[in-house]
Amino acid sequence: MNTIVKNEIIAFYKNGYIFIRMESGVEIKFPVSGNKRLSKGTPEQLNNVEISPSGIHWEDLDEDLSFTGLLQGDYGQNVNL
Repeated sequence: MNTIVKNEIIAFYKNGYIFIRMESGVEIKFPVSGNKRLSKGTPEQLNNVEISPSGIHWEDLDEDLSFTGLLQGDYGQNVNL
């Protein structure tokens, strides 16, 4: 995990899911199978995530998800969840 800003947000991949822990204590979990770009990633690529003030980014997979969207249940590139 790489961070662009110093914060307490953690994002990681484990067992088919992306887990995000926000500074507020809110936790978000979603299956990578629900996102076309993320579903093609290896565990190494999925754990190579950058955190910015507005969201998370996977450079290797050319995917960005905003915290606003994530909190609204939008995990991007939806396929069949």
